[in-house]
Amino acid sequence: MKYIVILRGINVGGHRKILMADLKKHLINLNLENITTYIQSGNILFDYFGKIEPKNLEEQIETLIKTIYGFDVPTIILTKDELDNAIRFNPYFQDLSADTDRLHLTFLKNIPTSIDLEKTSTFDYSPDLFTISGKNIFIYCAKKYSDTKLTNSFFESKLKVSTTTRNWKTVLKLSELVKS
Repeated sequence: MKYIVILRGINVGGHRKILMADLKKHLINLNLENITTYIQSGNILFDYFGKIEPKNLEEQIETLIKTIYGFDVPTIILTKDELDNAIRFNPYFQDLSADTDRLHLTFLKNIPTSIDLEKTSTFDYSPDLFTISGKNIFIYCAKKYSDTKLTNSFFESKLKVSTTTRNWKTVLKLSELVKS
């Protein structure tokens, strides 16, 4: 089965550096197959036919990174179908003419509690918009993502779950790569 691993906060500003080619060599030890990476920000695609559940595989990858590189990296594993559904149900991406530079997808490691979801939904940072659905947060930024308050830190503090965000072009590219 095909999976996508999304790593949080590596190779940003020269901190927490992990070379993807190096990491690929270590991931083979977890019985991952056909490992490919996309850009240096922690996007890994692979096949896995083992019996370990994705949640446990996330933990194994986190442990491997901590052991080899010496720092914690939150890891989120998605199936091809989960990624396809996120693309299909993005409320801000209605057609192919949408301005993809304004769209981002924040992946959640776990589904937040209903109380935390309700509290978070009361925040309004217009003209930036967000919609939470399951383990995804769809974001529309009126300007640049670097200018918004709808960051990983914001959502992690409000929802009390680990997150990582990708721009929409990366999301679409990952979807394309996982199908090939």
